[in-house]
Amino acid sequence: MSATEATGTEPGSTVPAQSMPSAGPPSTGLSGTGSSGKGLPGTRLPGAIDAPVMGEPDAGGRFGEFGGRFVPEALVPACDELEAAFRQAWSDPAFHAEYEHILSEYGGRPSPLTECRRLSERIGVRVLLKREELNHTGSHKINNVIGQALLTTRMGKLRIIAETGAGQHGVATATAAARFGLECVVYMGEVDTARQALNVFRMQILGASVVPVHSGSRTLKDAVNEALRDWVASVETTHYCIGSVMGPHPYPWMVRELQRIVGDESRAQCQALLGGPPDLVVACVGGGSNAAGIFAGFADTSARLVGVQPVGGAAIGRGLPGVVHGMKSYLMQDEAGQVLEAESISAGLDYPGVGPEHSHLSALGRASYPQVNDDEVLDAVQVLARTEGIIPALEPAHAIAWLLREAGREVPTGSTVLVNLSGRGDKDADQVMRLLTERGSP
Repeated sequence: MSATEATGTEPGSTVPAQSMPSAGPPSTGLSGTGSSGKGLPGTRLPGAIDAPVMGEPDAGGRFGEFGGRFVPEALVPACDELEAAFRQAWSDPAFHAEYEHILSEYGGRPSPLTECRRLSERIGVRVLLKREELNHTGSHKINNVIGQALLTTRMGKLRIIAETGAGQHGVATATAAARFGLECVVYMGEVDTARQALNVFRMQILGASVVPVHSGSRTLKDAVNEALRDWVASVETTHYCIGSVMGPHPYPWMVRELQRIVGDESRAQCQALLGGPPDLVVACVGGGSNAAGIFAGFADTSARLVGVQPVGGAAIGRGLPGVVHGMKSYLMQDEAGQVLEAESISAGLDYPGVGPEHSHLSALGRASYPQVNDDEVLDAVQVLARTEGIIPALEPAHAIAWLLREAGREVPTGSTVLVNLSGRGDKDADQVMRLLTERGSP
């Protein structure tokens, strides 16, 4: 890694897109041939299934041209320390045993695979849900924070900080901090504290200090900025528990590995149920940790990988390569390289960037990243609730919305589709009730 990159830009700043080499156009279509043999539009890159997709980044922490470590000099030793600690822990059978034991007896793993018979009959596609919303704290976030909390204690640090948008990562971090006896501070945009008041209360009752962020758009991007500033000032005693596959190396790789358990379980469950991988694996994408986790289990199979973005925050498709929050990735920005504000019905997807490995998967053509709008998401919440008795969070409802729209079109009738249901909908109940009332339904 060059010295320029190590000391590059301040947390939250960007490098103008025109100063970056292009990664080529983002992938917008589906490709490949699934286990059913039903081809979708587009052509897979030759040999893509056999390529080392979703392995380790290079020595500079890059996935292709994306990723890296753009941080102030003060954070370089902390990133180095974290990478060394994670590499040592991840190769230690005792760490794995403790991590997996806690996720089992405390987190509720393995999460089940549920076949949606009524929804499948309605849309003509076999739908399977990976039920991450049944985990302790109500989402996939617990997988990551248990691993990072274990690393925090392993590094001898007593304080943990986090950013949160929808509150799910904040709740999970506060939960792990209580479990391990760590001081916990969670930064959350002021807008998100209002629309996710229930999760603010959950964090507080768990003993965390929740700090509203009043700068910028007062959403997730700004919460990350404040958490990074805290980390710069307290790095010797504090671990920053980033909640997604974003930030400076080693975070995008480390968080993906801690979420890989979702993909590994899903692959074994699909093998038992289907005899092989599904035709498609679909997940919502903001920063993209739930998608990266489940994609990791299928990247070397014939399954098509689809990450569904909110139309107002689609960094892949609407963005250009840029640097933000210590990483290079696709980023919504203006001609001067200034970050544009993302807009989404979902606080958890209200982010102008995306994890660098998703940018790499798009550039390779291994995954596609379509968009859905807010009305489609609200419809999806109701459809899943009324056909299967499952109320999804607004984030994974994006994946359901795309499937409802594309079943029989880009998703051929008779295909088998695995959807990562990464969060439950109780946190969004007040917001969804208000929005449905405003549009005259249900």
